Amino acid sequence: MNKKVYVFLADGFEEIEGLTVVDVLRRAGTDTVTVSVTGRKEIEGAHGIRVLADSLFEGGNFSDAGLLVLPGGMPGTLNLKAHEGLTALLREFDREKKYIAAICAAPSILSDLGMLEGKKACAYPSFEDGLNCAEVVKEPAAVDGHIVTGRGMGAAIPFALKLTEILWGKEKADEIAGSIVYRRNREKILEI
Repeated sequence: MNKKVYVFLADGFEEIEGLTVVDVLRRAGTDTVTVSVTGRKEIEGAHGIRVLADSLFEGGNFSDAGLLVLPGGMPGTLNLKAHEGLTALLREFDREKKYIAAICAAPSILSDLGMLEGKKACAYPSFEDGLNCAEVVKEPAAVDGHIVTGRGMGAAIPFALKLTEILWGKEKADEIAGSIVYRRNREKILEI
């Protein structure tokens, strides 16, 4: 499996969800690239934090990717969903059973594209009822086949570590967890 990861950013993305994934995966040695879908490299997150993406979607070649990641946040999720090139890429990856990950509100994009049918998934609590999936689970991160979903900002670290585990194995994920003083065996998500 190719270990290159693309994290897609749009104005209004949840900063912690997007940047935690980038940080943790890069610590693991993963070639992780942030991609703007706005037509410009500077993106403003949902809480006014500006970031500079590594690249633009337009003209990008994502054939070397092993994993695509969608952070949540509003209106970031809606902006990602509205990008036709990104939704076409997600459909292609789904057909090829390549890994796709989404956290918080972003699993709703996968649901709307029919990618969660017959699968277990998690999302931010206010999006759970709208998920078209077999089972909504209240876990920090849920993996079903090639689809990985995360519950929300508070689950950003376990979500990123789950992606690390998928790419590099449990031992590497545990190593990264230890290096950031995170205890994986204590993961628990509060009921809302």
